[in-house]
Amino acid sequence: MKKTIITVVGKDTVGIIAKVCTYLAENGINILDISQTIVQDYFNMMMIVDTNNTEKTFGDMSDELVGLGEQIGVVIKCQKEEIFDKMHRI
Repeated sequence: MKKTIITVVGKDTVGIIAKVCTYLAENGINILDISQTIVQDYFNMMMIVDTNNTEKTFGDMSDELVGLGEQIGVVIKCQKEEIFDKMHRI
């Protein structure tokens, strides 16, 4: 399984989760775990997704999600799980 960590941060507005999840579903990307919070009007979401079934390359998926974030006023970042793990190992 190829896992990717996706983070979404920005001012809270209607439809952020819907738009991100629609992109993922349309590209065969399965959400394995999701957490979201809103603190004083700021939205923060972290997702772990399975990218095994997508035809997109990691770079294309990441670029498209960055573009989607710009459209909806949030910052979306993607990291491969193995890179994330190595960066956060103690």
